[in-house]
Amino acid sequence: MNRMTDLSAPTPMAMDDDACWDAFQRRDRGMDGLFVGAVLTTGIYCKPSCAARRPLRENMIFLPGPEAAREAGFRACLRCRPDGVGRDRLAVEAAKAFIAAAETPPSLEDIAAHAGYAPHHFHRLFKRETGLTPAAYGRSLRTQRLKSALEEGESVTNAIYEAGYNAPSRAYADAQRHLGMSPSAWKDGGRGVTIGYAVVGSSLGPVLVAATAKGLCRISFDEDESALRRRFPKAELVPGDAALAGLAAQVVRLIEDPAAPVDLPLDICGTAFQQAVWAALRAIPAGETRSYGEIAAAIGRPGAVRAAGTACGDNGLAVLIPCHRVLRSDGSLGGYAYGLERKKALLEREGGG
Repeated sequence: MNRMTDLSAPTPMAMDDDACWDAFQRRDRGMDGLFVGAVLTTGIYCKPSCAARRPLRENMIFLPGPEAAREAGFRACLRCRPDGVGRDRLAVEAAKAFIAAAETPPSLEDIAAHAGYAPHHFHRLFKRETGLTPAAYGRSLRTQRLKSALEEGESVTNAIYEAGYNAPSRAYADAQRHLGMSPSAWKDGGRGVTIGYAVVGSSLGPVLVAATAKGLCRISFDEDESALRRRFPKAELVPGDAALAGLAAQVVRLIEDPAAPVDLPLDICGTAFQQAVWAALRAIPAGETRSYGEIAAAIGRPGAVRAAGTACGDNGLAVLIPCHRVLRSDGSLGGYAYGLERKKALLEREGGG
């Protein structure tokens, strides 16, 4: 028996072998870099997302990384190139720091050169790891800085330039996209912004549905106008019109039938990290669940499990951004802002309970 076929010890990881195998079966790109799978019959190790044909389960073991696989006598797959995963993630982290430190928005060429990659390739790599393009990541950082400066009492003009904008026009355009209102309106607690709202019935209880002219800004159970006013103290709150009634009907339809197709406009704001988490949540199909660790890994931040959980809790659009599909690593329900019974009920009607 050769050196490789003698390896039968369990993988020294927090994840168990069944979870690793499941990640390989799903070709889960979010698990790349966390461990590798080694094939006893070929002597090759791969990352979880490798597109190659899967071996038999009994011919595969899991190791914590490429170095452990090489020490055990395996060689890297030439198709998925697992040794490059760590380098790619380090490059993305370096690029994020470069974007954050820049006084003015750097070009894709400058970002890629700093990371040591060709621009077109790095654009794809950055989006794969973060869920955002480099330009979108930079805009999100600036918008968050703008929001923080306004909340700290800076004048609108000072806040715009301190956030890294070259001109007010760009700041206002980004604020309309990410904050759902102008910088001055955000600073003043939503003054001048009109929010329509309605409380509608569902099989899981009353649902508050609220929207600006741009899209839905709040979906929640067991809340009413007073709760909405605490979130938007200076906005004009008005009973919903026919357009909002149509949105509310789609929200209820989604609660009752999670597989129902919906196309709902959104008006939510968040940090780049929150946006990435929320995008990962919306990518979970009905009937499936993920752990908080899997969500963190899916956005390229495997060490940020607690922060991913916090971002799930900050979600303001219940069911539409399905944070109820996230469980603890042991399979238990974990938390849910609207009660574990509702979370369990949502999962059961999706077939994931």
